[in-house]
Amino acid sequence: MNRRNALGLSVISTVAFALLPGNAVAQPKPLKDQLVGTYTLVSVASTTRDGTKVDLFGTNPKGLIIFDAGGHYTQVLVRLDRPIFKANNRLEGTPEENKAALAGGIGQFGTWSVNEADKSLNLHQQGVVHFPNEEGTDQKRVLSLSADELKIIIPLTGDGGRAEQVWRRVR
Repeated sequence: MNRRNALGLSVISTVAFALLPGNAVAQPKPLKDQLVGTYTLVSVASTTRDGTKVDLFGTNPKGLIIFDAGGHYTQVLVRLDRPIFKANNRLEGTPEENKAALAGGIGQFGTWSVNEADKSLNLHQQGVVHFPNEEGTDQKRVLSLSADELKIIIPLTGDGGRAEQVWRRVR
């Protein structure tokens, strides 16, 4: 290739690149694509209607949430200080043991979608261990996603308050 052809090709490439829309070069991935992955729980902060802070899952809760590319999710969240069952059999728990176990965790699965415009997450709950009344319902959450940190805000909790979950992407 001679210099004249090389120069012409360079000019054409530069002009073509300059004519591309500004967002075509460095367009971020849609929020839905960014959300896909596995996350571990960092913290849960709950605030009741009267402004009281409550650690519903203790001071060091553990959890995992997974969003797959096909639109399915699963979430498990537990408080680590739940009492163990004396009978060492989940089917023989006392009413008090069963109540503490149920109140000390969240387990659910279903499908998910994202509203890109208002950065919200919709969870269609197909199975809910901790509160079967929510099965078949849609739950709207507010999302904040930056690098490896995911914040999920639950604007209205069962007690009329609000909760914020912070998750870290598993690499």
